Amino acid sequence: MGKKKKKFKLLDAILATVCITLVAESVPASAAIGNSQYFWWIFLIVAFCLPYGLISAELGSTYQSDGGMYDWVKKAFGAKMASRVAWNYWINFPLWIASLAVAVTDVIAGIFDVELNLFLLILLQLGYTWLVSILGTLRIGENKWIVNIGTFFKLAFMLSLGVLGIYVYAKTGESANPINSVSDLLPALDLAGLSFLSVIIFNFLGFEVVATFAEDMENPKKEIPKALILGGALMAIFYVLPATGINVAMSLEEAESSGITESFAILLTNLGVNADVTRIIVIVVGLMFIYTMVANIVSWSFGVNSVAKYSAEDGGLPKIFAKTNKDDVPYMASILNGIVATVVVLAGIGAGLISDDLGSLFWTFFSFSLVTLLISYIPLFPAFLKLRKEDKTERMYKVPGGKLVINLMTYVPLVLLILGIVFTLFGDFSAEYISDNLPVIIGVVISLVVQEILAARVKNEEKK
Repeated sequence: MGKKKKKFKLLDAILATVCITLVAESVPASAAIGNSQYFWWIFLIVAFCLPYGLISAELGSTYQSDGGMYDWVKKAFGAKMASRVAWNYWINFPLWIASLAVAVTDVIAGIFDVELNLFLLILLQLGYTWLVSILGTLRIGENKWIVNIGTFFKLAFMLSLGVLGIYVYAKTGESANPINSVSDLLPALDLAGLSFLSVIIFNFLGFEVVATFAEDMENPKKEIPKALILGGALMAIFYVLPATGINVAMSLEEAESSGITESFAILLTNLGVNADVTRIIVIVVGLMFIYTMVANIVSWSFGVNSVAKYSAEDGGLPKIFAKTNKDDVPYMASILNGIVATVVVLAGIGAGLISDDLGSLFWTFFSFSLVTLLISYIPLFPAFLKLRKEDKTERMYKVPGGKLVINLMTYVPLVLLILGIVFTLFGDFSAEYISDNLPVIIGVVISLVVQEILAARVKNEEKK
């Protein structure tokens, strides 16, 4: 039989990079920072996104495997540390699925102006959960049309939101967050505002997932760095634009709790657009938004599940994660994503009914997912530095710069990651914030306990 034709080309990889890193549902939270968001976007693009992207490009093109970040950390620090990466990298995923399941029902209720009963709430959230879980059992090459269409939808409504916001401000001179002086663009450096920075960092994560597409690409050593750099540049542009539109449309408090579709409705109303036309546009945007939340999970699935598979084969996670189908896709990891997300969704709905606070479920699940994901990236940067110093494998792409530059590109993003975790969990360190965030804090503590139990198993198996 002839050699299997590669299905994933450079353009597909660029689009996948944009789709993976461009998370539309987190834009309102970053816009809630206010006008100082522009300073933070520029600062974090330079201080975090650029070094992280270049490091991922070097590691991804040098060490090609479906294990991605897990393999890189294992090469540098061993299986025990890699198991910690695998657990946090995996557990964030079903939590993210659960948060998006909640977001899907919020969008549906908003665009159709209906109140979903308990049956429909459960049906829609579990329907989304298992749709993305089943799609995750297919190779990325088979799913690339979902990813590509999702990317185009995402770029279309995010670009439209940005342009619409700028146009409204230019025409009316009105903005919910006006810029009266240069000082309005500078950060206040208060702890409450800094608690949103982890969301911006989250928006940049995912470059290393593209490295797991190597087996489906013609020339991964050259195409992966190009995809990461070009896709990253596009991603940065398309984050700032919709955040600007939201900033024009609504106050900081509204931006924190509202989403993309609400911003369209406000901006179109401000322009005097007919209510019926506005409603149609909002429905179309809402449906596109829901589709992109499916494409987001699909584009991440293979990378996350591959890390779980690799770890399971090393003993870091239970062996069930290592089961693959005829296409060598770790399908059981995807099924377990669905099971865990289902438990989280049902538990969240139950807790929300008891406390009469279903509205905060998205941010509870999202914050929990965010923290575990950030934790998983902590070993990545020191692993890069150690492999650069000790491993002489030829690098098709190499991060430029001398010793000082390399150290800065390693430790500055590392510090920002740690600060992002701290601010997400504790905010301004007030008793009120910590009390409100207590479910997330407790969940993270439990997750860390499980992490250490799994790491201890790896150590015991190595001794055996």
